[in-house]
Amino acid sequence: MELKRLKFIDRSFIFVWFILVILGLIVLFSASNTMSPDPYFYVKKQLGAIVLGLIIAFLIIGYDYTQFSRYSWIFYGISVILLIIVLALGQEVRGTTGWISIGPLPAVQPAEFTKVLVILAFADFINQKRSKLDSLEGILVCLLYIGVPFGLIMMQPDLGTGLVYIAFTLVMLLIAGANPRIIWGMVIAGLTVVLIMIFMHFQFGTWLPLEDYQIKRLIAFIDPYNDGQGGRGFGWNTIQSLIAIGSGGLTGKGLFNGTQVQLNFLPEHHTDFIYAVIGEELGFIGAVSVIILYGILLLRAIYISYSARDLYGTLIVAGISAMWLFHIFENIGMSIGIMPITGIPLPFLSYGGSSMLTNIVAVGIVLSVNIRGKKIVF
Repeated sequence: MELKRLKFIDRSFIFVWFILVILGLIVLFSASNTMSPDPYFYVKKQLGAIVLGLIIAFLIIGYDYTQFSRYSWIFYGISVILLIIVLALGQEVRGTTGWISIGPLPAVQPAEFTKVLVILAFADFINQKRSKLDSLEGILVCLLYIGVPFGLIMMQPDLGTGLVYIAFTLVMLLIAGANPRIIWGMVIAGLTVVLIMIFMHFQFGTWLPLEDYQIKRLIAFIDPYNDGQGGRGFGWNTIQSLIAIGSGGLTGKGLFNGTQVQLNFLPEHHTDFIYAVIGEELGFIGAVSVIILYGILLLRAIYISYSARDLYGTLIVAGISAMWLFHIFENIGMSIGIMPITGIPLPFLSYGGSSMLTNIVAVGIVLSVNIRGKKIVF
């Protein structure tokens, strides 16, 4: 029966995903070949994460996604425990205590894994609470549920991942039937509070739940040259990214020929700013092509969500789609200077084993929903 279901698999979704992964490996090789004595060092590590992710994804595709609901509290509990362990034993990397290293094994970022686990758990939770989502009380219960892992993430502090949580939470609640007036009212109220807190901080020095470097990044994004060091401080990354993308022109300078990248003017060019590598070396055509590929991937995911046989499947794929969309919008946005730098990776393109593994597992979950979205006709 499972083999018969494979005829329903979304080939367009798989093809676009495959192109993105291959493109990511090519661009990563160009971006990282001079960063280590072994020019293939980062590519090999990325390939390892891809292979492991594919093995898990194949197992998930063969598993009926509806059975995940039986383990929703286990997924939720694992997420909370992992995030607590990170706070207790994690290593600080670029101001965030979000990494765990066990012996000779590569360091992992548990917050990446918890995104998918929490989406699976939250989809079941709000599916059970959907009859109460028309009231403020019912929505607040859901927000309290998501607030525990969200709060632990903000304690790291990991603003980027925290914002991802907000994005998929809002999308999943709205799709589950939550009262849109209450949701948007809470969003507007939340934004108002945030803006007031930021204003009070800069006017009167009141406390903000952000590290100093995160606040400076917010300022630098508005005017990167006004960072107190003439663009050589917290505005440096944004400025170099804009130079890289702008210098690529229509067709780019060619792989391995990007001066901002190859001469290391652009920091984190194999991770956070991989899109700037694409802009400089593959030009406007390459940069737009990536956005088109992401657009197709997301549209197919939305179709899979819409075609799911139950609300639980719809919510899972909608949550994953919202997670991807926010990552794409924020990462590309910070590369072109329209969003603050939060350090979240570009799905399937940025270097990072935890991110790649999480996103490929998410692909497996989407396809598990996909092949069970239609009745089988014998």
